[in-house]
Amino acid sequence: MKRLGDKIWILCVLALALSVGACTNKNEKAEADGASIEMKYADLLKMTECEGYVYAEVSDPWDSARILHSYVLVDKNAELPSNLPKGDVVRVPISNAVVYTSVHCGLIHQLGAYDCIKGVCDLKYIKLEQLQIDCKTGKVKNLGEGTNPSIEGVIDMQPDAVLLSPFQNSGTYGKLGKLGIPIIECADYMETSALGRAEWMKFYGLLVGRTMEADTTFAGIEKRYNELKAMASGKLSRSALNESEKLSRSALNESEKNPTVITDLKFGSTWYVPGGQSTIGRLLADAGGDYVFANTQESGSIPLDPEVVFDKAIDADIWVVKYNQATDKTYTEIEQEYANYANMAAFKNHNIYGCNTGKTQFYEETPFHPDLLLKDYIKIFHPESLPGYEMRYYKKISNE
Repeated sequence: MKRLGDKIWILCVLALALSVGACTNKNEKAEADGASIEMKYADLLKMTECEGYVYAEVSDPWDSARILHSYVLVDKNAELPSNLPKGDVVRVPISNAVVYTSVHCGLIHQLGAYDCIKGVCDLKYIKLEQLQIDCKTGKVKNLGEGTNPSIEGVIDMQPDAVLLSPFQNSGTYGKLGKLGIPIIECADYMETSALGRAEWMKFYGLLVGRTMEADTTFAGIEKRYNELKAMASGKLSRSALNESEKLSRSALNESEKNPTVITDLKFGSTWYVPGGQSTIGRLLADAGGDYVFANTQESGSIPLDPEVVFDKAIDADIWVVKYNQATDKTYTEIEQEYANYANMAAFKNHNIYGCNTGKTQFYEETPFHPDLLLKDYIKIFHPESLPGYEMRYYKKISNE
């Protein structure tokens, strides 16, 4: 009987321990729980508003079973809450940031938080005039190349955070990752939808203390994008459009088939084309274009042999290209670069549209304003649409 009593006592103790453990785990989880911040389009970013902090979780774009980074955003004027979940603590709003990319400098400027940018990398690629001036005067530090930034300069700054774009197997960022400074991995460029990438501005708004501005800006972009998309597919009535965006319905109804589209130029011995599930691939579809590589499953660029592209795209109706040079390209120049280009139907029919990224804000604006690019594509694919609209980034290649 005594042995049986001992067993019962031990079982009771174990049960009590398990019960306490279960309550503890439940309480810890409850402290990390909160109200989910709505993200309608982004697949890689989840945010939760909790008592005293916001928890942000970035999924690994290259491994869906892994979390790339977790952040705990806490008001810099408040005490740190107890029992915070695991993640890099970032005191917000940040007021002393290092920003690696032109696109994120542009977004921060647009949100009204330009003064928080105190250091940059790859200055030659940043087109913000004020930032170029501030780097010359020393108000903003030029920390060199993003692939090899001045660690001493970063240490001198003691920034609140470093914003950079991650890449596959980027690791812990070497010496930079050992400084104890929060590294914000801006994986927005790996989203597979244009609105999904743009929606990341809600996260950046939280970081720089411009939540309302980010929410309002995105709401406007979302509305315009979806209206334009519906217009291109013929699902939106003219009465629902702004006067400047009214579409000639007959223009879209005249043709039962969307124009076939190919993009870009070859680079060396490789022709990089957007994957069918990439932001550009889906933008082309949303604009009413029949992209010749739409059925590919890649969400990034696909490196192809030029002959593969020619076989697929030689009869494409429209060709949209991007380039960066002092003067605009001509048909003569394109043929001189690669004679086989002249065999493409879009070349023969003079249906090539070019975007000179050296003269436009294509890379600075379109990631967080996909509605602007969508509008250009619609104008290209349906020339009679959007009467009076002059394209922002593209124009027809000169016949000369």
